[in-house]
Amino acid sequence: MRNYLLFFVLSFLFTGQLFAQTSNPQQYKYVFTVAKDGTGDYTFIQDAIDAMRAFPLAPITLYIKNGVYIEKILLPANNTDVSFIGESVELTIISFNDYAGRGKLTTFTSYTAKISGNRFVAENISFVNSAGTVGQALALYVDADKAVFKNCRFIGNQDTIYAAGENSRQLFVDCFIEGTTDFIFGPSTAVFQNCTIRAKARSYITAANTTPGKAFGFVFIDCKIIADSTVSNLYLGRPWRAWAKTVFVRCELPRQIAAAGWDNWNNAENEKTVFYAEYKCTGAGANTGSRVSWSKQLTIKEAKEYTLENIFSNCNAVALQSADWFNHPGSKPFEWPAAKK
Repeated sequence: MRNYLLFFVLSFLFTGQLFAQTSNPQQYKYVFTVAKDGTGDYTFIQDAIDAMRAFPLAPITLYIKNGVYIEKILLPANNTDVSFIGESVELTIISFNDYAGRGKLTTFTSYTAKISGNRFVAENISFVNSAGTVGQALALYVDADKAVFKNCRFIGNQDTIYAAGENSRQLFVDCFIEGTTDFIFGPSTAVFQNCTIRAKARSYITAANTTPGKAFGFVFIDCKIIADSTVSNLYLGRPWRAWAKTVFVRCELPRQIAAAGWDNWNNAENEKTVFYAEYKCTGAGANTGSRVSWSKQLTIKEAKEYTLENIFSNCNAVALQSADWFNHPGSKPFEWPAAKK
């Protein structure tokens, strides 16, 4: 009897606490500011993240004032619905210098920023890995689903962006991305729209690791590829795994693009399973006359499938809620000082 009464009391208290939390979301803080000069809530971004409520009852906005934030940040999976809004993309910089082989670090722990909380948004921020040409060194590791990056910069060399999460969807809009080898890689379904992509060395832009059975992998729409003048034989991609999918739609390709276009990563078997395609690309590197025979030029009918609605709804059948998440309604104004309201 005593055990029953104890269980009843504890259940009542827990239910009361849960009701209080869910009925009064305003008891938690949902707007934070970070400023190097001490005028915000915090001077370090990670401190602000650590102060956020897990699984918040309303979206959380973190305003980041101009400054160079030398720190390695992690937004955990339980920190969902978070937006990072920088004051300006050129001057709001998150930078670190880790790389694979530094101590016990691997490629996947060399990141400057790791974003795991679903429904994440970043605007007007530069993500930088400053390690230099020392091997794999991630500026961004994102395995969050429904993540949107708008007007951001990603600066690095090898493996700049790891688009992770086999069932994750990510959208990069109006971004600048630079690197050397395989500097956009991973298994997620990721769309790069109206982005500028700079290759700094003779190498490979993408290394997709698309999961077998996925309809889409990496899709580049209306992007501009640029390459340093010293670069030659730049490849659009090579397969990190056998089922890689990468498509360039209406992109501008520079003269440095290798005539073959694509590489099989020294494994002819990959040619049987990859899906590499282009559609109505322009520029000196868009001549398809010498492309590898196992790549494809999309037909008009096939190209019509490459809409955000179709790409994102067909890549994650178990998570279709908020189907219009990628129609992000323009940039939020940088409200400074947001924390003082």
